[in-house]
Amino acid sequence: MSFFTNTYWIKRIAISISLLIVSFILWNTYVFFQKFKNEERAKMELFAAAMKEFESNKDLNASFNLEFKVFENIENIPTILVDKDGNIKQFHNLDSIKSKEAEYLQQQLAIMKKQNEPILLEYLNVKEYIYYRNSDILYKLKYYPLALVLILGLFLIIIYMVYKSNKVAEQNKLWTGMAKETAHQIGTPLSSLLGWIAILRTENISSDYVDEIEKDVRRLNTIANRFSKIGSLPELKQHNIVAVTKTAFDYLENRSSKQISFSFNAEKDEILSNLNTELYGWVVENLIKNAIDAMLGKGSLTLHLKETPRHVKILVTDTGKGIPKSQFSQIFKPGFTTKKRGWGLGLSLSKRIIEDYHNGKIHVLKSELGKGTTFEILLNKV
Repeated sequence: MSFFTNTYWIKRIAISISLLIVSFILWNTYVFFQKFKNEERAKMELFAAAMKEFESNKDLNASFNLEFKVFENIENIPTILVDKDGNIKQFHNLDSIKSKEAEYLQQQLAIMKKQNEPILLEYLNVKEYIYYRNSDILYKLKYYPLALVLILGLFLIIIYMVYKSNKVAEQNKLWTGMAKETAHQIGTPLSSLLGWIAILRTENISSDYVDEIEKDVRRLNTIANRFSKIGSLPELKQHNIVAVTKTAFDYLENRSSKQISFSFNAEKDEILSNLNTELYGWVVENLIKNAIDAMLGKGSLTLHLKETPRHVKILVTDTGKGIPKSQFSQIFKPGFTTKKRGWGLGLSLSKRIIEDYHNGKIHVLKSELGKGTTFEILLNKV
């Protein structure tokens, strides 16, 4: 049996034991509640007998010590005594101030009628009824299971959040390790390719071909550097964001379908911002690639840089299929993708690069189904 199978069964057994413990506690609480309620009923019946004895005994010299002890025994149980016509004659253990109001007494009487059956008090051809409600202790005992369930629920939520956090941390560690290992593996053939390019330059081969090969090798080197930076805090330096953005834009324009119209606009030739050029360029490329995919290789793509007093805005607009509003936030979650082939990591990684590493913002500015989408990146100026 594998480790994962063992873990699965351990979780199921732990959950089953937890449910049994909770069920046992709730059942015992219910049994204790019923027992305590019956004891209060017995006290009230004894109280009724004592009152009957007290009211029917007209001997002024008689001792009523026993009756008074019975009265003291119900000092935590609110009671109301009514006559056969329903008029309130006496009350015990109610709020002394509120009890001066008839409306309060009627409200308490209504509660008592719902909770318990009245006890008949009959003496000297007089019929009266004793109503009572549950004591404060019984009230607390009644809601104890609910409090217990809430506490257990909160405890389970905390356990789940800790488990989820650990799981996410493990996944991040795994992805970071894979990224760094990928960068390491790419490094070896890159070094070899650079050597072959040097040899090709000595041969009778068109320099245009060699230059294009060298561009792609440099591109691979950039990709390797990007992967190597995942999981570690990158160094930010002051750069002209217009030039860096234009470089990433031009690279994909030259390697994309000629049926796509590319347009790059910037309000200034130079806008300074603190950047890690390799990671920032990765974000721009991700947005452009997603736009190309959304247009199915045919349409119009515009990248516009705007300047505000404190920020620079990078707007990437396409004429693709658009994104439903319900998915505006979901598309940045790891694993979410609408493509048949895709890992759903591009936008998630872009969000992390912009917001965690560059202290900026990235979001869907607007989108309309069948007409296109605009993504906005907001970064601080120097």
